[in-house]
Amino acid sequence: MKLIVKKRKVPLAIRKLRALASRLPPNHPKVPLIMNNLKKREAGYKGECSIDFPLSFLEPKNYLIFHDLRLQDQSRFFQLDTLLISKKFALIIEVKNMAGSLYFDSHFNQLIRTIEGKETAFPDPIMQVSRQESQLTNWFLKNSFPSLPILSLIVISNPQTIIRTAPENHKLHYKVIHRDALPAKINQMEHSITESSFSEKHLKKAVRVMNKHHIDADFSILERYNLTEKDLIQGVICENCKGNQLFRRHGTWLCNQCQQSSKTAHIHALRDYFYLIGSTITNRQLRDFLSISSSSSATRILQSLSLTSSGVNKGRVYNLYFEE
Repeated sequence: MKLIVKKRKVPLAIRKLRALASRLPPNHPKVPLIMNNLKKREAGYKGECSIDFPLSFLEPKNYLIFHDLRLQDQSRFFQLDTLLISKKFALIIEVKNMAGSLYFDSHFNQLIRTIEGKETAFPDPIMQVSRQESQLTNWFLKNSFPSLPILSLIVISNPQTIIRTAPENHKLHYKVIHRDALPAKINQMEHSITESSFSEKHLKKAVRVMNKHHIDADFSILERYNLTEKDLIQGVICENCKGNQLFRRHGTWLCNQCQQSSKTAHIHALRDYFYLIGSTITNRQLRDFLSISSSSSATRILQSLSLTSSGVNKGRVYNLYFEE
């Protein structure tokens, strides 16, 4: 089986948007914008996941596969949907999950999507991957790797999407392909390059150095949408009723609407806190967010999670961490 060095996971932006959507009142004026952005990001992630099946047809042991790799080029960061590295070349794969008809305009460097008679312009993904090729080349040089041919592909994940361009742009098919053509295209690249630039030692170094230098992109979702904690719904929300607030009695969370009970419903609420507010929490902050009054109950909840902490007594701060 080929070596997937860095596995794909639900992007942090999606996790934060999902938490935010669940914590805003339905009539909040920012809800339509947030839901629209969440829908777009989930469609993009679905497209990225769609290449896992065609990649499974590649010859095992030939490639290192990195998903969602974010590296630094000088003062800037660049993020790659999927990166394949073999002894012969590195391949950047940029996935686009777009329906309708796509026209690649090489004159104005834009992508025009037409769906149901409506045209929408997007940044040119060919320019995007070209920039990524340059940044990855610089990164390899900076980290003392030998020169490796760096190639790129734009993969259209929806097989029903029509790809168009001007007649003179006849080389587009070298760069833009449908998802199902991916294995054949990679095999073609493999056979077209005769010499190996990387040794086994270089491949092992790539795994070590890329994992070390990868940095997840973090940001405040509240600041991005100009929101504050006051905009958020507090409390532990019933997963069954999707909105009703639970109350706590004798260590159990209860819903007075559907009669569901749970010992651990606070974990989902604290995950929301982690994505929306921050990675540290005090007893006071926990009580405020979960809408409980008892300091001792809050202490028992915090102790049950086996969190690391610093400080003592009322100054104790607990470190939250949730991984998808």
